[in-house]
Amino acid sequence: MDVTISQSRVEGRVRAPPSKSYTHRAILAAGYGDDAVVTDPLVSADTRATMRAVEAFGGAIDRADDDAELAVSGFDGRPEVPDDVIDCANSGTTTRLVTACGALADGLCVFTGDESLRSRPQGPLLDAIQQLGGRAESTRGNGQAPLVVGGDTPGGQVSIPGDVSSQYITALLMAGAVTDEGIDVKLETELKSAPYVDITLEVLADFGVEAERTEDGFAVPGGQSYDPAGGEYAVPGDFSSMSYLLAAGAVAAADGAAVVVEGARPSAQGDSAIVDVLDAMGADIEWDREVGEIAISRASLSGTSVDVGDTPDLLPTIAALGAIADGDTVIENCEHVRFKETDRVSAMAEELGKMGASVTEEQDRLTIHGGESDLVGARVDGRGDHRIVMSLAVAGLVADGETVIEGGEHVDVSFPDFFDAMASLGVDVQRSE
Repeated sequence: MDVTISQSRVEGRVRAPPSKSYTHRAILAAGYGDDAVVTDPLVSADTRATMRAVEAFGGAIDRADDDAELAVSGFDGRPEVPDDVIDCANSGTTTRLVTACGALADGLCVFTGDESLRSRPQGPLLDAIQQLGGRAESTRGNGQAPLVVGGDTPGGQVSIPGDVSSQYITALLMAGAVTDEGIDVKLETELKSAPYVDITLEVLADFGVEAERTEDGFAVPGGQSYDPAGGEYAVPGDFSSMSYLLAAGAVAAADGAAVVVEGARPSAQGDSAIVDVLDAMGADIEWDREVGEIAISRASLSGTSVDVGDTPDLLPTIAALGAIADGDTVIENCEHVRFKETDRVSAMAEELGKMGASVTEEQDRLTIHGGESDLVGARVDGRGDHRIVMSLAVAGLVADGETVIEGGEHVDVSFPDFFDAMASLGVDVQRSE
């Protein structure tokens, strides 16, 4: 689907979608348990992949008609061997989390996905499962899906790099709680995207599971049960998705008006750093943490330097903001952002370049020369990546003319109602198949 964005002014109230990161973890945590209700979940392409995996492992999920809650009957710590291959579609989070779960099965599980997913690295997680006594291999021998895992993994001690994906650690901690021995994870390198493990620890605690940081990594005792207080778990709002709404307000709010984003309650999400980034760039932004609302108005933005080591999903948003701001915006420590749905570093450099932005791309750094950029409408490629699509839509709000974004349907991965939300704020949005 092509989506055309015309230069627009925005104002009004809009609610951020529920967190994708928390929803993934909550669905699987409920699956590891007996019975639990997940309220306010994000039901999207990615989280539906996690639901399918839980059901393939022997669980059952009953979705309310309005998707306001998911009633999960879990597999009580012991996943069944699936009847068929589990298709994780485009969801890297699903793949990694359920790969560790599948390693607990008394048999073999096979996981695959689309072309993009089959290009992403899984080798360190496969190696970790082997260290723990399970079977884990890539069918092509390249550390990428399709993956085969199983062997009723007992747990134990494991050494794993921390600078490829924090999702490996999340997967091991979640699975480790129901193993016989528990899992002690030693990090071989510095942990990137650390706030995502903080999210995991928060969700585990909310489900009654004990896990902790250690001197050189993380540990989770075995023999535990997943059981949230009162049998329910509520998913908070998603700051990754919120970043596009806040960016829209910062660059395109109508004179004397603001965009107010609801659902912004504090949590362990590292991507709440977008508030600090916008503040550093000179945005007129106020966060009422108690009420859970952020108000933002248009202001003259200036370039800044941002380390995205812990917040890789913010790179596309910051790049779009940098193309509109005065001066240089330097995004540092971003090599790991190349291993997402697409190489987001190159994707943003190339697509913003089509719109007239001046960009310097290095392996671990992206510099957007806002003072040398004059954005104009163009046909750009969303690269099959929801975050690229939404960030280019933000750039399109101020570009001269029309910006046509190819692959607009991919917002379904994390923010299915994104273009409806933008239209509700006054954005001129046109969609065509």
